Parts: sequence; structure tokens; C-alpha cells
Amino acid sequence: MNILLVEDDKTIATGLEYSLQSEGFTVTTCNTIKDAKQKRLNEFDLYILDLSLPDGSGYDICKLIKKSVNAPVIFLTACDDEVNVVMGLDMGADDYITKPFRIRELISRIHVALRHYQKTEYSLDTVSIDNITINTKQAKVFKDGEEVFLTSLEYRLLLTFVNHIGQVLTRNQLLEGIWDVDGSFINDNTLSVYIKRLREKLEDDSQNPKLLITVRGLGYRMGDKHDKK
Repeated sequence: MNILLVEDDKTIATGLEYSLQSEGFTVTTCNTIKDAKQKRLNEFDLYILDLSLPDGSGYDICKLIKKSVNAPVIFLTACDDEVNVVMGLDMGADDYITKPFRIRELISRIHVALRHYQKTEYSLDTVSIDNITINTKQAKVFKDGEEVFLTSLEYRLLLTFVNHIGQVLTRNQLLEGIWDVDGSFINDNTLSVYIKRLREKLEDDSQNPKLLITVRGLGYRMGDKHDKK
């Protein structure tokens, strides 16, 4: 698997490159946006992008990548506030890791991101919940017949709910369902952002959700009115 790493901190870049190569990955490292643009951006299996670069933002590279290839993008950043998380999701990022981070955590997320791009975990071809239809073969979601565009993590979170319709899921269960690693690794604020964005995209009224329901003190539940085909 080929990874493009765009990171201007040479100490971090060198450590990451060594660790990823030890896991069997082939790593190409760039320190600037200019350097990254000179690579064939559609020839990599996964992209790790720092947000703060000397000649711009990792968001700029992410836009170019998502235009040319269907592959996971992971952002590295020192900022974990909601605004930055939302911006990253809007750009099509699949994961968002804040510095400082543990290398095993990053490697776990890389493996999960790659697995989810290679297959979908849900066994049915089509799942319908009220006016929402999920085509798991094509990994597409429709509301009232119109396609709703979800990021990879939003889609995986939705599938986690679908696999447990009517069941209350704790925040840790949801985090583990998305990343397949210990939920304590994950920034809890990020889950709140994903829930909010899914509601905005799928609910008729995101302020009064009927699909993704908050169960106070326990977690969340997907409404149990559904039809599986």
C-alpha cells in the first residue's frame, strides 16, 4: 500500500515514515503543497495531510485528491475544535487526528480506513428506513430518492446504527463501531460533530430528530420503523 504523507515538521515526518514503513507501507513524504502537487496524486492508496503547511493548508491538497481518486484522507492537526473538524469533513476527509497522537492509534485508523474502502460490512444490498434508502453495494445513501453525499466516516457511523436498529448504543460503542479500536483513543467531540452532520443530512428537522434519537444519559438509538429488503 502506498501512502502520501504531507507534513512540514521534519521530526514528525521522519518518525512517521519510519513507523509506517515498518508496518509494510510504502511512504512518499512531502513538506509543502508545492512538492505534493508535483506527485501523481491519483497513484496512492491513502493520504495523511498536515493542515498547517508553509505554503497553504492541507485542505487545498484534499480538494485535489478527492477530485481525482476515491481513497481515504486522514488529517493531522493541532486543532480539534468543531469548526476545524467540520471543515475537514466538508472537504471529504475520512478521519481527523489531533497532535500529539500515538503512532499505534494512527496505524489502527489507517488499517480501518483502508478496509472500509475495500468493502462494505453490511450484508444486505438495500436497507430502507422511512424515507432513507441505503445501497450497501454502491455505498450510496438516498433521501426521498435524492442522493445524499456522506464522508466515509459518516457512512460507517450510519451503518453502525443500521446494524443495531432500535437498540440504544453508547458513545463508546459508536466510536468502536467506526474505528474498530478502543473508544478511548477517539476524540469524543468528533463523534458529536458526526451525529450532528448526519442529522442535518438525513433528518427532516435536525433540531427534532426522528431517525437518530438521543437517549439521555445512555447514548443514541436509530428509530425502529424500518423495512429491510
